[in-house]
Amino acid sequence: MLLVFALCLSFFPSDTNGENDLVYIVPVEDTVEKGLSAFLKRSIKTAEENGAKAVILEVNTPGGAVDAAGEIGKLFSETPVKTIAWVNNQALSAGAYISLNADEIYMVPGATMGSAAIIDSAGNAADKKAQSYWLAAMKTAAEQNGRNPKYAMAMADDRIDLPELGAEKGKLLTLTAEQAKAIGYSEGTVKTLDELLQTLGLENAEVRSIEESFAEKLARFITHPVVVPILLSIGSLGLVVELYSPGFGIPGFMGLTSLLLFFYGHTVAGLAGYETFLLFVMGVILLILELFLPGGIAGAFGIAAIIGSLFLAGENVVHMAISILIAIVVSLIVSILMAKVFGKKMKFFKKIILTDSTNTENGYVSNVNRLDLIGKEGIALTPLRPSGTALVEDERIDVVTEGTFIAKDSKIKVVKTEGSRIVVRQI
Repeated sequence: MLLVFALCLSFFPSDTNGENDLVYIVPVEDTVEKGLSAFLKRSIKTAEENGAKAVILEVNTPGGAVDAAGEIGKLFSETPVKTIAWVNNQALSAGAYISLNADEIYMVPGATMGSAAIIDSAGNAADKKAQSYWLAAMKTAAEQNGRNPKYAMAMADDRIDLPELGAEKGKLLTLTAEQAKAIGYSEGTVKTLDELLQTLGLENAEVRSIEESFAEKLARFITHPVVVPILLSIGSLGLVVELYSPGFGIPGFMGLTSLLLFFYGHTVAGLAGYETFLLFVMGVILLILELFLPGGIAGAFGIAAIIGSLFLAGENVVHMAISILIAIVVSLIVSILMAKVFGKKMKFFKKIILTDSTNTENGYVSNVNRLDLIGKEGIALTPLRPSGTALVEDERIDVVTEGTFIAKDSKIKVVKTEGSRIVVRQI
């Protein structure tokens, strides 16, 4: 009876209307950096493995690192899953580039997208080579999804004039939701996620959200360009202060924790592997061995290994160089201050620096000053040219003249003594 009933049902059309479809909602928020790239990579992989119909990227970012944005753009262009950028507030700079790499773009009322000029770490305009690369990347991102590339390039180049949009010349293009829809950069303006799903014909789809794990959130925070020099400064500062305090205390713990957090965050973000951390540990071991080995070779290799591991873990060589330089300057300043204040309490450098002084106050005398010879007379046993030997009160003494020649057997008189230097004059 069940078989007959099933056969009867098979003759009636079935309207699934997306009942079996799966949609993932992924947040793209805050600064764009390698931590976000790692999170989106995991999200896209999850969507692919579960056969998702689409991935909706809820974009709200002021921008960030160009290299991270490039990785995310490549990730979107290579995935077979449909990607939809839903600009929920702003998609500026690198955020605009990420949105342009999505298959479709939707915006909420009042949202903005654009202003994508590339700048360096100091906040100034990047060099011409970097600007040329970024313009080409923006153009390609627009073209691959059938959008007019001149608007994408105007987001990164203020020299492009767009009178049809009423854009002010000399300023980067920033599109409103209405402007983006008018020029074909946005497929529509929607207020809510439900409205977006209905517009896409996925109102009956199963919706799943992918949130950042605690480790990914921590990695994003740690790999931020502002946080990296702070971590390295705290790490070096803690170790320097620990040299001036007895035992292993809070400064040393803070220093090691900061350095471990640095490597942990960069490892989770996919920027560093375990071999980078091992290189750092090897550098520390070499520095410790330097305390027991002569020559300084172990210390030099140790410092090189530590700096090398930091560069390998960093996402940008220039940013990492600046961060390391800041940490070194901070450490040097604190070391000088600590040496001035707590120099005598320095327990680490006492083992490798000679602090004893052989001065007169401590009873050390380099030579006897023969003040008792001043005014006494004698005979030159050898010609004095101007140095030689004289006999003073039956004592042979090495003497010098005031610069004149004195013949052998001439009578002389001691006029001055300066340590071992005894000055004589012919009578």
